[in-house]
Amino acid sequence: MVLEVAAGVIFVVMYAVIVSEKIHRTVAAMIGAVLMMLLGIISQEVAIHHIDFNTLGLLTGMMILVGVTSHTGLFDFVAIKAAKLAQAEPKKILTYLGVITAVFSAFLDNVTTVLLMVPVTFSITKQLELNPQPFLLTQIMASNIGGTATLIGDPPNIMIGSAVKELTFMAFIENLAPIVIIQMIIVIFIFEFIYKKDLQTKPELQAELMKMDEYAALKDRDLLKRALFVLGLTILGFFTHQLHHVESSLMALTGGFLLLLLAGGGHHLVEETMKSKVEWATIFFFIGLFIAVGGLIEVGIIGKLAREAVELTGGDVTATSLLVLWLSAIVSSVLDNIPFVATMIPLIQDMGTMGVSNLEPIWWSLALGACLGGNGTLVGASANLIVAGLAADRGVRITFIDYFKVGFPIMIFTIVMATVYVYLRYLI
Repeated sequence: MVLEVAAGVIFVVMYAVIVSEKIHRTVAAMIGAVLMMLLGIISQEVAIHHIDFNTLGLLTGMMILVGVTSHTGLFDFVAIKAAKLAQAEPKKILTYLGVITAVFSAFLDNVTTVLLMVPVTFSITKQLELNPQPFLLTQIMASNIGGTATLIGDPPNIMIGSAVKELTFMAFIENLAPIVIIQMIIVIFIFEFIYKKDLQTKPELQAELMKMDEYAALKDRDLLKRALFVLGLTILGFFTHQLHHVESSLMALTGGFLLLLLAGGGHHLVEETMKSKVEWATIFFFIGLFIAVGGLIEVGIIGKLAREAVELTGGDVTATSLLVLWLSAIVSSVLDNIPFVATMIPLIQDMGTMGVSNLEPIWWSLALGACLGGNGTLVGASANLIVAGLAADRGVRITFIDYFKVGFPIMIFTIVMATVYVYLRYLI
């Protein structure tokens, strides 16, 4: 009982500190994990078994892949090319950049995607003398919606796919991509309508943009060819998981280090990539979370919560799925969705041992709620804060209230759509 109380207190305090952002979330998570071990709530050996190395490997491999590819100028090229294909029409540019962000977020990760897209978005909007805020808000929404579509698009999906081996890369696409595509189309139309007055520019400015040379953005074409080859092989590996049964983490790590080798494998490149492209703070944040949640599992708190949830819904799959969907969305709109999902995964697994017959719709509800819920507020997802920070550095202020007025209603609308989708596809 004492250990149970201690574990609960440590986790709640750790979570509160993460939400407050007074201390870096990595420090908070690692201190929580260390306390769990120092107090004997979980042994070091058992703690290691709770660390999901598949999630960590997948994140690290994709960080390396994207980090090396960013040296080629590919992402700047794509954005400029899209603006020219849109004939420098602001409304079309908003649409094209939104779609590109969604697609990149599905196959890379949404934080990396916005880091690459925001600078070139500012370049284009400055050229056309446009307010960049509509474009930035569209890209925030697109990154979180697009990241929902695949196993590798958003950390919650990576964690769910790693915990449930039956949910393969193709399973995520088959089950989540249809609703994501519909939502993306509708959300872009909503943004075009809301900001139609801001999407006006002068013909002479459009003519100047059309003169931009997108090919000048390509800094290293030899490296680009190698990067595209390795990225293609890696994504093909994800798609064909059911044939070779190689874990997605091993695929990503193979791709990352193969690209480093093909890029020359020099000391400077490897060290620069490992220092500046691999987000070690994020990796250790996950390690701390996995151990902290492991402590809750070991003392039986997760099992108790699962039993209470099953009692609340009577073990009914429909009620449980919709509860998880809406709870995930609301919580993830105001809290970081990663620790929430880390807590929910073992809880849902325990539900399976307590009479809930079909967990699949519950897993998809968790993925949809956690990923889409991130659009609700400015603090709902890491990508949101990254964009706001990059905008502030360039003199554009996106306030919590400004974002909330647009983001929260759109988030609720997408969750209503997800509710209808989950109910019609899995629950009737």
